[in-house]
Parts: sequence; C-alpha cells; structure tokens
Amino acid sequence: MLAARSFSRISTNVASRAKTVNRRLLSTEKEPLKDATKQAKEAVTDAKAKAKTEDSSWWSSAEWWGRMGAIAGWGMSGSAIYDAQFQGPELVSLNMTTVLIVYSSLFARWAFVVKPQNLLLASCHVTNVAAQLNQLRRGLEYKIEQGHKDEVDKFVQTAAAGAVGGAACLLGGPVVRNKLTAANLGILTTIAAAEAGPFTVHFWAPMSKWLISGASFMDLHRDTDKISIAQYSALTLTGAFFSRYSLLVTPVNYTLCSVNVALFGSSAWHLGRKINADFIEKKDP
Repeated sequence: MLAARSFSRISTNVASRAKTVNRRLLSTEKEPLKDATKQAKEAVTDAKAKAKTEDSSWWSSAEWWGRMGAIAGWGMSGSAIYDAQFQGPELVSLNMTTVLIVYSSLFARWAFVVKPQNLLLASCHVTNVAAQLNQLRRGLEYKIEQGHKDEVDKFVQTAAAGAVGGAACLLGGPVVRNKLTAANLGILTTIAAAEAGPFTVHFWAPMSKWLISGASFMDLHRDTDKISIAQYSALTLTGAFFSRYSLLVTPVNYTLCSVNVALFGSSAWHLGRKINADFIEKKDP
C-alpha cells in the first residue's frame, strides 16, 4: 500500500511538472507572436501618422493655407504702400479703403484668437490698417483739392456715426450675450452662446468681407483708369486662399468660406476688367 501511495504521489508530481513545463513552452511560443502583433500595430499607426502628416503638409493643413492667406494679406498692405508711392490719389476709392480699414481691424483680432493662432496674419492686418488710413487721407485731400468738400464732409459724418455705432456694439455686446445665454430662450440662447456666433469676432471678421464685395459692387462701373491692379490682385488671391483656410481652422467657419468665395469672384471681376482694358483692348496710337 505504501508503495502504491508513493507511486501515486510521484505520478502526480510528474504530471504537475509536465503541465508547468507545457505552460512555459506555450508562453514562450506566444511571446514572439505578441511581439510581432505589437510591431505590426505600431507600423500601422506610424504609417497612418505619416500619411496624415504628409496630407496636412499642404491641402489639409490650416497652417499652410493660413500662411498663404497671410502672404496675400501682406499683398493688400503692399499694394496700398505701392499705390501711395507710385500712383496718384485718384485711384483711391473711399468706399473700398474705408471697408478695408474695418475689415483689417476685425481680422487682426480674429487672427490673434483663432486656433491655431496666426500672428503673421495679425501683423499683416495691423500694417494694412495703417497703410489704408494713409490712402484714405490721400483720397480725402484729393477730393478737397478738386472742390468736393461737401462730399468729404458728408463722408466724415457718415464715418463718425458708424464709429459710434461700432463702439456701442463692442461695449454692449458682452452684456447682451450674457443675458441671452442665461435667459434659456431656446434658439436665441443657442445662437448667443455659439463659439462663432454674432457676439464673437469669429462671426464679424468674415462678415466684414461681405463689405469688401459690397464695395466692389458699388464701384461696379468705376472707370478702369481708377482701378488699382495691385489692390485687386491681392484681394483676388486673399479670397482664393481663405476659402480653403476657413474650412480647416477650429471652429470650422462656413460663413468665412462663403464670404471668401464672394470676395474672390467680385475682386476677380474688377481685376479682369483692368487687365482687359490695359493689356488686351488697349491699342497703340
């Protein structure tokens, strides 16, 4: 009996050790498989990241389109500086110049707060405000010299009224927004609290571009001799670049996209008129 018990214990120990060895062998066999699976997953992740990086380096990159838009924005500043240096004051459109001052003031603020932040764009708009103010001064002085002081006085009164109204909106806007947000008025509260709603610069910066298109339509039949090819080239490129850029920033701004499409179209119209008059239809004497 003792021999039988000893044999049974030995058999049990052998079986237990065999199971342990078997588990270790299986574990050892699985390790390379786990490593291979992990490496494959890492390779796929790296490939996706690389593809995303390559894609975002151009077409899907807010930074790239923002940079190109900023360059075009510098073109607006450059065109104003160029025209001030080499062109007469008769090229200055009071409508367009005033609108560009408002537009660049708003976009300087927008470029500073948008994500990703675009300091290059902000600086170019600050420069454009200064350049357009100089052009406005030249245009008003020219009007006075030509005997149109009454027109200048009317313009100054309209601009002053607009400035007062704008200041009132800036000061009262946050108060109205807070009250609407807390009032729980359904759609009105939703609109007031929106990230790109009418109480934010994300709304008004692109909306100001409608004014540029409006100024272009007001000058629809302006003599081509009084159209600045430098200015409208810059505006056309700005509209083209920012149409794409506006779809890549956070938050996505469809209002900005639509207004840039309009800016591109209206500016390209005047640019086409100017090129047609100066380089296609123009005949030598």
